[in-house]
Amino acid sequence: MEIAGIAALVTGAASGLGAATAAELATRGATVYGLDRSADAETPEGVTLIAADVTDEDAVRAAIARIDDDGAQLRLAVNCAGIAPSARILSRKGPHDLDLFHTVLKVNLLGTFNVLRLAAEAMNRHEPDADGQRGVVVNTASIAAFEAQVGQIAYAASKAGVAGMTVTAARDLAQYGIRVVTIAPGIVDTPMMAGFSEEVRAGLAAGVPFPQRLAQPAEFARLVTMVAEHDYLNGETIRMDGALRMASR
Repeated sequence: MEIAGIAALVTGAASGLGAATAAELATRGATVYGLDRSADAETPEGVTLIAADVTDEDAVRAAIARIDDDGAQLRLAVNCAGIAPSARILSRKGPHDLDLFHTVLKVNLLGTFNVLRLAAEAMNRHEPDADGQRGVVVNTASIAAFEAQVGQIAYAASKAGVAGMTVTAARDLAQYGIRVVTIAPGIVDTPMMAGFSEEVRAGLAAGVPFPQRLAQPAEFARLVTMVAEHDYLNGETIRMDGALRMASR
């Protein structure tokens, strides 16, 4: 799929992976619509930020309708919105808070599925290209889907769900010419990491076999563009982690 000239929808676009992806796609010539709970962030040229909760069907439908109203054709959707609170199943405070577990699954898994299904519906309204392709959806899991650390039970469950949807979603949407691929990043130097000390960050980087550093959001963004352009990538979860396999803590 050619990126230049398409419309792309990126969730979580106000910061971190989403912001880097939106900027990269705009640089490559896409008209980018970013969804975030806050639309106050500064965005690069070519990126329109829309305030929307990914778990809200009406809000996501309205954002997609905005793309249609602008005369653009949605061909790429990238799910980056997510949260990662930490809590153990049992602690001195008692059992894991059920509402917290529910919230993490709602944002990370249900929100991803909500955007996936509504973006696919929009893509299916457009004519396919010469190869029969109408669009691509790229979801974001995490290596925590496979070997999460202590305190990541809710996050791990939500991201395992995202990874688990990938093949089924690709098979469901194959008849419409829509590909689905998931990226599972390792430790990325996003604003979420800003609260850690340099000592902690160095320790995390030292655990990565090679390259022995934290990943950069721009590297995630470049992988998104590679997935979009590589028409034979479908139904796959791609680890972007420097060969890291997380220890228990």
